[in-house]
Amino acid sequence: MKMQIERLFKIIYILLHEEKVSASVLAERLGVSRRTICRDVDTLSLTGIPIYTEKGKGGGISLLPEFVLNKSLLNEQEQSEILSALHGLSNIGKSDTREVLQKVSTIFNKNVTNWLEVDFSDWHSNDNYFNELKTAILDRYIAEFDYYNSYGNKTFRQVEPFQLWFKSKSWYLRGFCLAKQGERVYKLSRIKNLLVTDKQFEQRDLESKSESTMTATEIDEMTAIKFRIAPERAYRVYDDFSEAEVERQADGYFVVTTALPIDNWVHSFVLSYGKHIEILEPAWLRDVIKEEMSEMLKIYS
Repeated sequence: MKMQIERLFKIIYILLHEEKVSASVLAERLGVSRRTICRDVDTLSLTGIPIYTEKGKGGGISLLPEFVLNKSLLNEQEQSEILSALHGLSNIGKSDTREVLQKVSTIFNKNVTNWLEVDFSDWHSNDNYFNELKTAILDRYIAEFDYYNSYGNKTFRQVEPFQLWFKSKSWYLRGFCLAKQGERVYKLSRIKNLLVTDKQFEQRDLESKSESTMTATEIDEMTAIKFRIAPERAYRVYDDFSEAEVERQADGYFVVTTALPIDNWVHSFVLSYGKHIEILEPAWLRDVIKEEMSEMLKIYS
């Protein structure tokens, strides 16, 4: 069924670009028999697509003049929403989405408006296995990879992937870990030696969870942290934390209670506040930051 739908779409796309095409030519282009093309034409006609055939010399398969797909299936708002969604996806930088966007805009007979520009990449070129994992998710293939935690320890993982997740400047993979028999989240930059296997899995009936409802074991090494932040950095507090995590004190200071994955990024994040932040909890993280600042002072002393 999936292959037939793709073929029907291709037939319409070809006919939108060419005034008339014979069944034999379509069969050759699409790698099917002439009889299959005739059945596809009947199917399209039954769904309301104004497609017709002319027999004899100079005949062929055509669409009625001025036809565009949107008049049969989608209204103006639905077309615009589809194009906007595809345009947003294309900003991830994936060429396959951009190609689909161009094709769909041609079918809808609309120009693509460049209304949004998003760049998730850093200054270094690093694909982070994005395309391979997308294929694994859509086709339900088990993914195997080595995974490094924040302390540099390597473990081997077998995962049923189900979502790519962008959170706080980084890409993550959500999946069902076969070893732990539960949902886990992996930072893409720590995934190495990825192999998308040919082992398919059945989709699990997993409850959809937001970040706030996931447990600390499900998100890679999340740790509860409490900060005290000076009023001078008020402009950053609500950029970096949600309103529910922030409590304004009578002296103007902010007490922030949150959960973050403990790694070098957190150290840099805390230090970026300079003298305007204090870690209240946990005590061991205070010691880690104190040691790091001590090492920094040695460089400048």
